[in-house]
Amino acid sequence: MFSIKNKVIVVTGGNGLLGTKIVSMLREQGAKVIAADVFFEQDRSDNLIMDITKEISVKKGIKTLVKEHKKIDGWVNNAYPRTNDWGDKFENIRLESWRSNVDMHLNGYFICSKYILEQMKVQEFGSLINMSSIYGLLGPDFTIYEGTKMTMPAAYSAIKGGITNLTRYLASYYGASNIRVNTLSPGGIFDNQTETFVSKYKNKVPLGRMGTTKDVCSAVYFLLSDEASYITGHNLVIDGGWSII
Repeated sequence: MFSIKNKVIVVTGGNGLLGTKIVSMLREQGAKVIAADVFFEQDRSDNLIMDITKEISVKKGIKTLVKEHKKIDGWVNNAYPRTNDWGDKFENIRLESWRSNVDMHLNGYFICSKYILEQMKVQEFGSLINMSSIYGLLGPDFTIYEGTKMTMPAAYSAIKGGITNLTRYLASYYGASNIRVNTLSPGGIFDNQTETFVSKYKNKVPLGRMGTTKDVCSAVYFLLSDEASYITGHNLVIDGGWSII
């Protein structure tokens, strides 16, 4: 059960914190995984240089992969492009920055979805996962950031909320072609944040801890497997209970 062996799967942002973990786990389970990103330190045959913010790059990348593998079973929209001023307080956000972040992130997911779903339509099968967040569902609790230099970027909420509902649209639109489209919405993932932040975060979560990359990888694995063949348009929340209280 829950096998993804020999499935051809693409993970955008495959060189990032979460992306590298997803790629590694899927490869360990026997899938043919292509990590797609704008930069790689190591040159591998299963790494693909691709910029999700550029339509021509996405089209070329998908064409290359289909020519080589004849199919693409799964696609994970995981890339996280953002500007250098990401994280500015709301009152300091420049309109140009807001537009750039929406264009790179939300529109980048749109570009990837458009072209990979049309390929899957030709195949008459496929699974697409969009990476969202609990902050695409809920307003942030700013008290957990008190005493730190951290904050929750405003554009992130708008972008992830858009991605979550775009998923529902795509699931409905492509369902007749035997294509599944789902969202993953993780809560906070531990990444060596300050002790103050981690402590406050843990105190708010029913399970009493921050999430791990393994928690997210397991959900990706499940949604890509055939055991999830009747699940589409769903938003799987992975947050230790944060969103229920």
